Amino acid sequence: MGGRDFDKAVVVVTGASTGLGRAIAIEAAQRGAQAVIVNYASSLAEAEVTAAQVREAGAEALLIQGDVARDEDCRAIAAAAADFARIDALFNNAGTTVFANNHADLDAVSAEDFLHLYSVNVVGAYQMLRAARPLLEAGESPGAVVNTASIAGVTGIGSSVPYAASKGALVTMTLSLARALAPRIRVNAICPGYIDTPWFGRGMDADRVERLRLGAAASSPLKVASRPEDIAGAAVFLASPAARHITGETLLVDAGSHLGMASLSMR
Repeated sequence: MGGRDFDKAVVVVTGASTGLGRAIAIEAAQRGAQAVIVNYASSLAEAEVTAAQVREAGAEALLIQGDVARDEDCRAIAAAAADFARIDALFNNAGTTVFANNHADLDAVSAEDFLHLYSVNVVGAYQMLRAARPLLEAGESPGAVVNTASIAGVTGIGSSVPYAASKGALVTMTLSLARALAPRIRVNAICPGYIDTPWFGRGMDADRVERLRLGAAASSPLKVASRPEDIAGAAVFLASPAARHITGETLLVDAGSHLGMASLSMR
């Protein structure tokens, strides 16, 4: 846990029911946030766990269901902060994938896979920022947006070609929006590598997930398999006053895996 550099901040975290989104919400609360809007797509029970932990950390938690691929849902998520008359930080963390680990198998993914991943991972982040823009610009200091991209978007590895392509597009969009929305909104991105969350269990059996975890730790320069709380601090830093002169930046938070590349291949 860091200091109180998020004192009285109003924060929106999409995809906050589990994993990195939950860790970001809790980190923001621990750093002094006044309120955290906890967005979830489908799992109310998991989102309620996040909200309870946010409240334990001292912040108000507001639950709001919504699929960021739907513009009307994005507007409803942003509107959840209306009573506070501002949004200090928006974490575009919601994301999805399709598992097709053999990238050479071009029949393993479809046009529908591409469209679905882009609708959530790229269009969803765009729509959320657009919906939140008036409240992001309403505070005394510039609002901050942090997009959760991926090392896959920088290196072309990962769970599937559509996933890597969507995260690459999110990195490029971060640059475009940072330029376009300055000086009232800062826009940055983090690129996590492997994170030990239930994410991989959706597309792999338990033995393969364990091999991936051990391989990530063994082949990363820091010799660790990152957990959500290991990544959340970097995201919250980019949204904090400590990063007030940073915009258009893509921060790789992957235990150094990009230095070697082998650790994130899914074999």
